[in-house]
Amino acid sequence: MPTINRSWRRSSVRELTNPVSRKGFPDFQVLSVYRDYGVIPKDSRDDNHNATGEDLTQYKAVFPGDLVLNKMKTWQGSLGISDHQGLVSPAYITCEVTPAENRRFLHYLLRSKPYIHEYNRISFGVRVGQWDMRYEDFREIPVYLPPRSEQDAIVAYLDGKLEAIDRYLRVKEREIELLEERKRALIHRAVTRGLDPNPQLQPSGIPWLPEIPAGWEMKPIKRMCSIQTGVTLGKTYTGSTVEPYPYLRVANVQNGSLDLEEVTEIRLPKHLAEGYLLRKGDVLVAEGGDLDKLGRGCVWTGEVNRCLHQNHVYALRPEPSSLSPHYLALALGSAYGQHYFIRTGKKTTNLASTNSTLVLRFPLPTPPIEEQTAILRGLEDETSKIETTITRARRQIERMQEYRTALIAEAVTGKIDCAAAS
Repeated sequence: MPTINRSWRRSSVRELTNPVSRKGFPDFQVLSVYRDYGVIPKDSRDDNHNATGEDLTQYKAVFPGDLVLNKMKTWQGSLGISDHQGLVSPAYITCEVTPAENRRFLHYLLRSKPYIHEYNRISFGVRVGQWDMRYEDFREIPVYLPPRSEQDAIVAYLDGKLEAIDRYLRVKEREIELLEERKRALIHRAVTRGLDPNPQLQPSGIPWLPEIPAGWEMKPIKRMCSIQTGVTLGKTYTGSTVEPYPYLRVANVQNGSLDLEEVTEIRLPKHLAEGYLLRKGDVLVAEGGDLDKLGRGCVWTGEVNRCLHQNHVYALRPEPSSLSPHYLALALGSAYGQHYFIRTGKKTTNLASTNSTLVLRFPLPTPPIEEQTAILRGLEDETSKIETTITRARRQIERMQEYRTALIAEAVTGKIDCAAAS
């Protein structure tokens, strides 16, 4: 544990919490536990796609003031004292908390960086993403508590400081949203109108894009591309010699970029793997995902040697003389492209999927190859300035978040005299 004001009273999680498992409240709202937000209603976040079971009778009831831990993600900081009445997964740990202490102080304390380090130490499992934590280990963690009046002062200090910090973060996040919107608008115009501010137009034959510049053609990309489907997971190859190959999943394919932080492996016979190898210049397209990411594409430039792709990622292979892969990737990820995939895809709540036939039918406003190159060059000039500003804003957010984390840790461990600082 970190250095803490040793004049404070030593206690333990065991003395402050009492594990409870109250069931039979199926009419309560369902809650989730987030690292960044604590315990909040599940439907308050539109990025929560974890399905809720139909039978809620086994879900645990939570009342305001209860401590809730996602024991598989406590090491990330996914815990908190709830302000809400509701239900959480039966797999979560739920505890009543002693009313003798300021519960909001305990909320800040148990979610602070020093304690998250301790949860990392006591969690266990085969790999990080599958870690678990027992209440029997959690309850032994020591806790140092100032007098109640000082707890109250710390909470008042942090509430005021964090409100100002969170306001700053919201302003910066909105700034990034507006810049991203500006970038998307530039791309949409470029792939549907070109760089000429007043182009001569002609009918396109597409209801949602009635006109395109004169000299362009509206063509399904199957006339300019071949498509390679990916390897299906879970097959066995008894009697064959297999070799390990890296392969890409939907999570690796972002809109306009790749996320290669985690690239998994699959073992295949060499003769089969050859049919799934990616080539430089392939345009990767995700089969499904969030509505705003469906059909997202990016260009593969050989970042990983002898890499394959799974069957939920398509590899489009443009004919170089008629279609630039970078131009195609921009069009797929543009507002125009997203409209097509949302319009034609199979949709469920917040999610959608497409298929290879629909991908190849994508009607692309196609300028001559020389104009495609000019559009890409012109867009790079305009969007690079936006990207620079976005990067700067993200760094400012990161620094402020680091300051926020450090401020909480210093306050709840007695390194700041919050009564004097208020």
